[in-house]
Amino acid sequence: MKKKIVLISLFILPIVTYLIFATAKHNSLFLPTLSKANKELPSSWKTSNEDEKIALRDKITILGFLGSNVEISKSNLFNLNQKIYKKYYGFTDFQLVMVVSEGQEDVVETVLRELKPITEDLSGWKFVYAPKNELVDYYKSFNLVGGLDENQSTAAVFILDKEINHRGRKGKDLKGNQEYKESYNTISAADLHNEMTDDVKIILREYRLALKKNKRSDAFRDKIAKQVEERAKNE
Repeated sequence: MKKKIVLISLFILPIVTYLIFATAKHNSLFLPTLSKANKELPSSWKTSNEDEKIALRDKITILGFLGSNVEISKSNLFNLNQKIYKKYYGFTDFQLVMVVSEGQEDVVETVLRELKPITEDLSGWKFVYAPKNELVDYYKSFNLVGGLDENQSTAAVFILDKEINHRGRKGKDLKGNQEYKESYNTISAADLHNEMTDDVKIILREYRLALKKNKRSDAFRDKIAKQVEERAKNE
């Protein structure tokens, strides 16, 4: 009987403990799917590094559309960098992808130079350059409530999972009110710090739980399991 209790503890307690410590303020353990299997980035779009292939599939992506408005959007990028990127860039397969209009390459390079002194590793920031008409058509393919302005730009950013599913909020919030949230406003530091930070945490946790299910290594779980084993030996 004692051995059964120990075995149960080894497999169940780590997961329960992890959920307690990792639970975000959102009322769901998983972030709702708003649309499925969206389009991949067109392969014809250019990047700053010709040898780099930027793709959404198999990545957890924060997707933004800056169009020809990069210079004006600099403060929004700094908000996103400070509130989201610097918290999560160390996670494998996490990236921020900004779609900009062709001809904005020099402006993007200026933004990256200005971010460099406050952000040691910028490798998770990705910029792709698209013809204006293709940028607009690609944005429309997501069937979003919001739209682009005259510069093919929006202050909103979106969360995509590894299957290019659009993730966000729908259903009841903690107060029981119906909510629908497809994007996060980069103008608002509060929106990024509170709701977006919370939702990114949820989707990252989803994939960490999936790793455990596939019996892959997890340092937190392994540490808890070791503590349980040591406790059992001393009883």
